[in-house]
Amino acid sequence: MAYSKSIVGRHEEQDILSACVSTPKAEFIAVYGRRRVGKTYLIKQHFKNKFDFYTSGIYKISNEDQLENFRQQLLVYGLSEVPKLKNWFEAFAALRRLLEGKRKSKRIVFIDELPWHDAPRSNYLRALESFWNMWAADQQGLKLIVCGSSATWMTNTLLGDKGGLHNRVTRRIKLHPFTLAETETYLKRNGFLWNRFLVLQCYMAVGGTPYYLSMLQPDQSVDQNIDRLFFAEDAELKNEYSFLFRSLFNDATGYRRVVETLAQTMKGMTREELVNTLKISDNGQLTKILDNLCSCDFIRKYSPFGKKNKGTLYQLTDLYALFYLRFVNNYHGGNPNAWSGMNAGVRNAWLGYAFEQVCLGHILQIRKSLGISVIANDVSSWYCKTEEQTAQIDLILDRADNIINLCEMKFCSHSFEITKQYAEHLRERIGFFADITRTRKALHLTMVTTFGVKKSKHSSIVQNEVTMDDLFAG
Repeated sequence: MAYSKSIVGRHEEQDILSACVSTPKAEFIAVYGRRRVGKTYLIKQHFKNKFDFYTSGIYKISNEDQLENFRQQLLVYGLSEVPKLKNWFEAFAALRRLLEGKRKSKRIVFIDELPWHDAPRSNYLRALESFWNMWAADQQGLKLIVCGSSATWMTNTLLGDKGGLHNRVTRRIKLHPFTLAETETYLKRNGFLWNRFLVLQCYMAVGGTPYYLSMLQPDQSVDQNIDRLFFAEDAELKNEYSFLFRSLFNDATGYRRVVETLAQTMKGMTREELVNTLKISDNGQLTKILDNLCSCDFIRKYSPFGKKNKGTLYQLTDLYALFYLRFVNNYHGGNPNAWSGMNAGVRNAWLGYAFEQVCLGHILQIRKSLGISVIANDVSSWYCKTEEQTAQIDLILDRADNIINLCEMKFCSHSFEITKQYAEHLRERIGFFADITRTRKALHLTMVTTFGVKKSKHSSIVQNEVTMDDLFAG
C-alpha cells in the first residue's frame, strides 16, 4: 500500500490503521508506547488531521478543567450550545450527539493522552465504557482511536480492564522507538549529512526516540549536539529523565529505583538479585513494574542459555536512560563541553557497551544478515563463574539447524583486528562454553562489528560477520 510520505517507517502500524478504517464495523483502536515516541504524530499524519472529533487530556490539571477542555472541543467540532459538563457521562453523551449529526459512513474520533482524563473518583473509565458498549460499538464505520503515554494506565487500566471494557479494544498498536534505519531516514530528511558511523554514535546517546532526534541540529557535530542537549546550561534533555518517569508511571519512584539499580550492572540482574539489592518485597507490585518497564522498552527480559524457565534476567537497554545515568545524573554543571572533552578511555568504554545494547535492539537485522530469519532460534545470553574461570557471552542464537551463533560485539573506528592473544581468549571461552553446557551443536563465532574484521592469520577463527551496515538494514 502507499504510505504517508510525512511518516518515517511505521509501515506495519499504518497498515493496521488503514485496515481498521476500511472495515464497515466499529473499531476501538488503542495506541500506546513510551513518551515522545511519536504516537500522536503517527495518528495525525496518517489521517491528515481529518477527525470528526479530536481532544487530548492535559497533564496534571483538575477534572473540572479536563471537562471544560472537552466541552470546548465539542464546540470546535460543530456541537452548538454545550452547557457546562458536570461529569464524564454528560461529556460522552454530548459526544454522541455530535457524532449522530455527522456522516454515517465513516466517523473518526481521536482521544489523545487518554490516561490524563482519568482523575481519581472521576468515573472516566466507566463513562467511556458506557459510551462504547451502549452506542459506539454498534455504529457502522465509527473508529475510536485512543492514545496514551502512561504505560501503567494503558496496559493495566484500559487493556487490562476486568469490567465492561474487557476485550473491547479491537486493535492494539504498540509503538517502539526508531531503529537505526529509521533514524538514518529521519535525519536525512531533516538535512543531516552524517555518515552511518556518526548516526550510530548519536543513536547510542539519545536512542531512537523521535522527539529527542528532533532536537538535534544538522549544523553541529554529534559531540556538539550531545554537549548542548545534556551538559549545557538549561540543557533540554537534562531534566527530561525525571519527567519521563512521572508522566509514564504512577509510582515513578519505584520505577526509577529499579532502572537505576539495573544501570549498575552490564549483564543484568535476576528478580532475586533485584529484591535483595533494593531490599523490597517480592510481590505483585514488582511484577507490575518489571512488566511495564519491558512494555515501554526500558528493559529487556531474557533467559540465560539452557534455562528457559528459571534464572530470568532483566537488563536496562534504553539508550537514553543508560547515557543519562552514566554521565548526566551526577553531573553538576560547569563544563558545557563535558562530552566532547571526555577522557578517551571513558568514552571508548562507554561506546563499546552502548554498541552491545544497540546490537541487542537489532537482533532481527542480525538474523537477517546471517540468513537465519526463517530458521527457528532462541535468543539468550550466558554467564558462568567457577573457581578457575569466569566467562560471559551477551548474545547467543541457538538455532533449530544444530548451530549456535556465539556473538561477540565490538565497537571500533576501523576494521577490528583479532590478535593472537585475543584469538586464544576466544578459543578458551568457546571451549569453556562447550564444556559447561555440554552442547552437541556446532559453535559458530560470530563477530558483530562496525567496519568488519580485518583479514589476518588469526581471523579464520570467525565463522560469521555482521557489520554496522547490516544493522542499518530495514
